[in-house]
Amino acid sequence: MSTVAKAANPEADPRVKAVFDDIRATRQTDFINNMWQYLAFDADLLEQTWAEVKAVMASPSALDPLTKELIYIAVSISNSCNYCAHSHAAAARAKGMSSAQYADLLRIVGLAAKTNHLATALQVPVDAAFDAAFDAERQGQQLPSNTPTP
Repeated sequence: MSTVAKAANPEADPRVKAVFDDIRATRQTDFINNMWQYLAFDADLLEQTWAEVKAVMASPSALDPLTKELIYIAVSISNSCNYCAHSHAAAARAKGMSSAQYADLLRIVGLAAKTNHLATALQVPVDAAFDAAFDAERQGQQLPSNTPTP
């Protein structure tokens, strides 16, 4: 059950309507999902959240749109956000995610959770070579081809 009531007519607020119109235009759809409809209880929070989502998820970057969705799904699963995992899985499917890719993603999420817990429980110190790779990058140096991987 939601902790806030879904507004009966959220677009009566011109700020909410402006955000919803931008969502429709950006995503090229008339569908406004529940996340945005429930965030409409606070126009400031709605505007801020949409601006951040649009800047990261709907703007060109070094990551292609499907990769962004796959990362979002993985983080959502790790954070136990059922809504986010479902909505971004739907978005990933719309961007071409196959069942095989989804299965691989779930394998990676499961493996990462396991090894993260093991490393945390064992208090494994970070290898100096891993830090050295970041040091080289910060100094503008090319990473050596023999940089170790996990």
